[in-house]
Amino acid sequence: MRRGNQWSVSAAAALATTATVLVLNLPAAQAAVPVTQIITDPFTNTTSQHKTAVEPDTFAFGSTIIAATQVGRFNDGGGSDIGYSTSTDSGATWTQGTLPGITNNNGGTGSFQRVSDPSVAYDALHNVWLISTVPITSAVTVTNVFVSRSTDGGLTFGNPVTVAAGSTSFDKNWTVCDNNATSPFYGHCYTEYDDNADGDRLKMSTSTDGGLTWGVGKNTANNATGLGGQPLVQPNGTVIVPASNASESAIIAWRSTDGGATWSSTVTVAAVADHTPAGNLRSGPLPTAEIDAAGKVYVAWQDCRFRSGCKSNDIVYSTSTNGTTWTAVTRVPIDATTSGVDHFIPGLGVDPSTSGATAKLGLTYYFYRTARCGTSCQLEVGYIQSNNGGSTWSTHTDVAGPFAISLCPNTTQGRMVGDYISTSWISGKAIGAFAIAKTPSGGFAFDQAIYVPATGFTAAAGSFVATSSGDHAIPGAASDHANPRSPIRNR
Repeated sequence: MRRGNQWSVSAAAALATTATVLVLNLPAAQAAVPVTQIITDPFTNTTSQHKTAVEPDTFAFGSTIIAATQVGRFNDGGGSDIGYSTSTDSGATWTQGTLPGITNNNGGTGSFQRVSDPSVAYDALHNVWLISTVPITSAVTVTNVFVSRSTDGGLTFGNPVTVAAGSTSFDKNWTVCDNNATSPFYGHCYTEYDDNADGDRLKMSTSTDGGLTWGVGKNTANNATGLGGQPLVQPNGTVIVPASNASESAIIAWRSTDGGATWSSTVTVAAVADHTPAGNLRSGPLPTAEIDAAGKVYVAWQDCRFRSGCKSNDIVYSTSTNGTTWTAVTRVPIDATTSGVDHFIPGLGVDPSTSGATAKLGLTYYFYRTARCGTSCQLEVGYIQSNNGGSTWSTHTDVAGPFAISLCPNTTQGRMVGDYISTSWISGKAIGAFAIAKTPSGGFAFDQAIYVPATGFTAAAGSFVATSSGDHAIPGAASDHANPRSPIRNR
């Protein structure tokens, strides 16, 4: 069995080599936090862009957290492989590798040229870590949904297992497992994906043996279409799946109450009003979803309904305790609605040991300090936290940047840091994973890698003063973002 190459990253060493550069690049009014580089692009094949890493997901359980991302991004879809990084000491040190058996780049033994859309999950019953992916041929055709398994705590992964096959165009897969020991479906794992060749039909597949085998993909009861679903499991075993509809004009959701045997019709969570970020940035209103210890689901996305003329985005969210009824859309109060700041590509995390009025929410996101930045846009990474389920929020933290959007890898849908990013809680702190681009050197065209905050985030006591109470959406708010969906839009 081929194993990916692994190498260690020390948080202290990364702090010495990375954080100083980031701080010096910031205006005097800002303060970036120390960050650790955890995933870099090790590939050199001439068919893709090096050194690039985009679109990280993370998952944490116990003292282990794993991040996975595309490395060696192709302009028209996917990466040379999926890079992953594992920390078994709550984010203090990291070991990096690449998934074996998927692509044939740099001596790989797989049969595909590219792979995309990583998501990370853990199955507590079977003690297996999973990374879900979609492999891509050179013609940008996706013919499978894969899951790669690790039985040694995420240090190494085996060759992939097929979740779904038989279509020419799968997209935006996401895997989760039922880790609730009292659930009647404890140990079930669920993978969501859409079939672009079938009009973006939403599918759900279930495994009961730690991801070794998977059932046939099942439609929703109303044969709904969409993309970007993120399944979540309540303590009673109910699975709730927020997603975008196929036109990315609404957030929808559906559920299963019988362990994935059947799936309900979709309901509308909310319509979406989305502003197109400047600078030719690849970005859209895909949801980021998390769940608290009591089973309350939070789903967030970028939205401009609270901004005059929809000229910039806030991060907004809705919640549900049953997956069928959802609260009114609420704005995360990062700044005033008159600020002119544009916020996008959110990664929401909820501390799984908290719930209800004491639920801790951590939100990592990208932003432009000036929405109308034209051709001189500078990307930055921010973080904000709530310790009371969203009633009040901390002051905004500048995490990283600014860096020129022109330093990011190019795609057919614009410059890319990812269609999504991620935040996970571990040992009482939030760890967001995000891409940072620097000026390239050494003959490479790019230098974009994946970073995390070196010590995680815990907002200072007394800083939870921001509130969106009294905010009102602008009547008639409407997207200026045309439907970006194409056969390779989200790969």
